[in-house]
Amino acid sequence: MASTVEIPLVGGAADGETITVELDPNGRPPLTHHHLGPAGLAEADIYELESVETEPQRWRYCWRGSAG
Repeated sequence: MASTVEIPLVGGAADGETITVELDPNGRPPLTHHHLGPAGLAEADIYELESVETEPQRWRYCWRGSAG
C-alpha cells in the first residue's frame, strides 16, 4: 500500500483546502495538482508543489494559474 500525505492548497479558488496525495517510491508527492473547476479539467486551477523551509518533509501546493 502506498503512503499518503495531506498537503494544503495556497491561493486560487481552493485556498485553505487540504488534499491527500500518494507519495512516490522516493517519498515525494506529485509535482503538480489540478484542482477541478465547474467544467472539469478545462477550468482547473493549477497548483505547484513547494517545500516549506521551516519543516523537513513538509510541502504545500501554491496556485500558479488557471488552465482555461
